[in-house]
Amino acid sequence: MPLLVLLLALASCSPPPDTARVVTGAQRLVDSNFAALDGMQVGLVTNHTAMVDTTDGGPGHLIDRLHAAPNVTLAALFGPEHGLRGTAEAGETVESSIDPTTGVPVFSLYGASKKPPPEALDGLDVLVFDMQDIGARFYTYISTMGRAMQAAAEAGIPFVVLDRPNPLGGRVSGFVREPEHDSFVGLYPIPVQHGLTVGELARMIVGEGWLPGLDALDLRVVEMVGWQRDRLWPDTGLPFVPTSPNIPNFETALVYPGIALFEGTVVSEGRGTDVPFLLVGAPWLDDHALADTLKQRGLPGIRFEPTAFTPRSIPGVAAYPKFENEAISGVSLSITDPETVRPVELGIHLVHATYHQRPPDAEFFDADWLAKVAGTWRFQQMLEAGARPEAIIAAWQDEVDAFERARRAYLLYD
Repeated sequence: MPLLVLLLALASCSPPPDTARVVTGAQRLVDSNFAALDGMQVGLVTNHTAMVDTTDGGPGHLIDRLHAAPNVTLAALFGPEHGLRGTAEAGETVESSIDPTTGVPVFSLYGASKKPPPEALDGLDVLVFDMQDIGARFYTYISTMGRAMQAAAEAGIPFVVLDRPNPLGGRVSGFVREPEHDSFVGLYPIPVQHGLTVGELARMIVGEGWLPGLDALDLRVVEMVGWQRDRLWPDTGLPFVPTSPNIPNFETALVYPGIALFEGTVVSEGRGTDVPFLLVGAPWLDDHALADTLKQRGLPGIRFEPTAFTPRSIPGVAAYPKFENEAISGVSLSITDPETVRPVELGIHLVHATYHQRPPDAEFFDADWLAKVAGTWRFQQMLEAGARPEAIIAAWQDEVDAFERARRAYLLYD
């Protein structure tokens, strides 16, 4: 079905744009009784975040609604990192299986292969993508989307993205990933915080030629109604579904693009606690001095307090956290004004402050991983050369400006 027809089939069931609650692409599809997929054998790339309203108005999952629909056949499911139900730990291999609720085969996209195999697409009429991203380049759901787009193009079937909000709005920040740091946590040359929805990103991947084999892809995006680029998650009116085991709420998602930089250091980012990414610590940190340093920098929207914590093994969440069972000191982060928080800049300041408290000659960096998440060697090089956070932040401004100019052609929302 051409894109124009797809959108027309959905239009009649959409509330007016001034509705207080954002209507996701998935919800529009459900409300249309899956008219755009009528008669099709459907493959669905998804996970536990693909929530929609049920017929009685309560929460339900797109898998179940598709499976129950009389006019479509849910023929295959594809699950990303953390698995179809979102219970696997970060980086944990996920096996293919059978979905116990529907009996539909589930093909893992985070195991031996990260791309749907050709035999899994055999007989499908369309491949649909519905997952809640959080707006950070290294969050792997967007890499899964790109590999699925390639598979759909090779199979000669349409790829439909059911769009959802970017929880962090439209702001762009951080180094653009350089070519030599291409990986599954950095598949595209975009800033750390990209400010796009998954639908917009899919359009940009095709339009900018970032992945091979997509020239003939039939890409269709089911747009949201009611989302604006300056809206953070609390403004959407939608409940926040934990997107992965260590992103339990919006506050964690908000700071994640910056605090995840600590994954490339020896410092704990709070994994192994109840508040991952809202704690930063190491045995050698002076918690009071660190909190005072950060308070003096006047970073907006965040309060820093000295703290001590002990990371524990949490199966399925953080089996082997840094400094497991060791009492460490550092700072806790509390969000006072989400609208003013600048996540990547926050991360730069925190990494800088902890780096300058490290013991003499102590190892601090996991250099290869830091380059992958930062997208460049320049971050580590500038820290080691004594650069201030302001200089590091200024170093990415030209490339961010260029990215923002390029993305304008692909934006779907004001």
